[in-house]
Amino acid sequence: MLKMEVLSEQEIEQILENTYKIMEEVGCKVMSKEAREIYGSLGCIVEKKIVKIPREVVKKALETVPPCVTIYDRNGNPAMEFTGRNSYYGSGPTCTNFMDPRTGERNISKKQDAADTALVADALENIDFVMSLVTEQDHTPKLADVHEVDAMLRNTTKPISTWANNAANLEDIIDLLAAVKGGREALAEKPNVVIYSEPTTPLTHTKDALEKVMVLAKNKVPCLYTSGIIMGGTSPVTMAAVLSIGIAECFAGMVLHQSVCPGAPFIGGVGASPLDMKTMQPPYGAPESYLVESASNEIFRYLHIPNFGLAGATDSPILDARAGWETTFSVLMSKATGGNMIHDVGFMDFGLMGSIQSMVMCNEIIGMSNKVLKGIEVNEETLAFDVIKEAGPGAHFMDNMHTYNHYQSDVWYPKMFDRIGYDQWVKEGQKDMRQIVQEKTIDILENHKPEPLSPDVLKQMDEIVARAEVRIAK
Repeated sequence: MLKMEVLSEQEIEQILENTYKIMEEVGCKVMSKEAREIYGSLGCIVEKKIVKIPREVVKKALETVPPCVTIYDRNGNPAMEFTGRNSYYGSGPTCTNFMDPRTGERNISKKQDAADTALVADALENIDFVMSLVTEQDHTPKLADVHEVDAMLRNTTKPISTWANNAANLEDIIDLLAAVKGGREALAEKPNVVIYSEPTTPLTHTKDALEKVMVLAKNKVPCLYTSGIIMGGTSPVTMAAVLSIGIAECFAGMVLHQSVCPGAPFIGGVGASPLDMKTMQPPYGAPESYLVESASNEIFRYLHIPNFGLAGATDSPILDARAGWETTFSVLMSKATGGNMIHDVGFMDFGLMGSIQSMVMCNEIIGMSNKVLKGIEVNEETLAFDVIKEAGPGAHFMDNMHTYNHYQSDVWYPKMFDRIGYDQWVKEGQKDMRQIVQEKTIDILENHKPEPLSPDVLKQMDEIVARAEVRIAK
């Protein structure tokens, strides 16, 4: 396998030392009284809402974080192992707009868009997990997270990942997942979900964020706690400082999480984008974003913590050459640096618009990247000396059994287009990549049939969503 390294071991240690100094000397703002009490009981210094966490406390928590988190599909089959350099790709969450899969128009996100995202992802061989790509806006706004999980679970057997507004909504979401899995104990034993919470950079942890971390720990549901940093806005612009702050924020969540339930599954990471001072936009397609994500992959792997990263996002508002360029570069970088849980496939327009067309395109890019980064296998069979000797000079190998045996595994074929010349392309309608992707997307939407849930489970899910609506209406 081809590998890429961004940081040396010495540089990783320098960043970690800076992280510990930030945690010990600067501290973080903790907005949850319960969390402050827990930090205090661990030997942290609590000064009003500022908590300073000694490195010994962090290192003790690091000892209990599982080095591998296994995620299962809806039916209980192992689907992903977040450890080492294992890489898995999925869509992203929380886009307020959605690209209509048939017209290409930009519309306000709806629950059906989350359902369509799950259905299409279910059909794509290189998309390993599903996030909704939306913040749906055609139901009770405070329950958008609950409705999105409901939509995803009905339309895919693949693992899902999601957000939650608060601890109360998270309990509803866990109930939905438990209904599908056969109870909370079954969910904890073979989780088909990763749920994320996040700090507020710089170094602030809200009550909602930490309450969600504690709920996930108590239920042993895989928890992701990761930063979303604006370089030059919510942190210094230098990448070493960004990593130091982001890891400090992640560590604070990890310490709380592991104190509530040592050994509960936890995933870390640092996400960041530079603030473009010309437009005041934080782009996803910037090289600095890829570098921070890649360095984060390396640091968390060094610490034996499963990591969370980003790829397959573009800042372009349409599927054009720029979209292909930015998504391809990020997919290659994330895989080459060993990202585990790689999300945001299908993000467009600075994360403001979700697109299943982009996800379909990225599915092909991921497949090609996997082939490239697999590298070249060198052994007696692949060197094929005896085959070459037997054929001799001037021969061809088209009818050779060695070619037959190896062609499927050794040569990658695109699935969305044929390698044809200009004349044949004209005969076939002169379709560009945008047209090909759209046709493939519509074909999946109209013909793919995800495995359905049982009527009893669907009824339970309906009741959970209805109960949540009643709770919010009070």
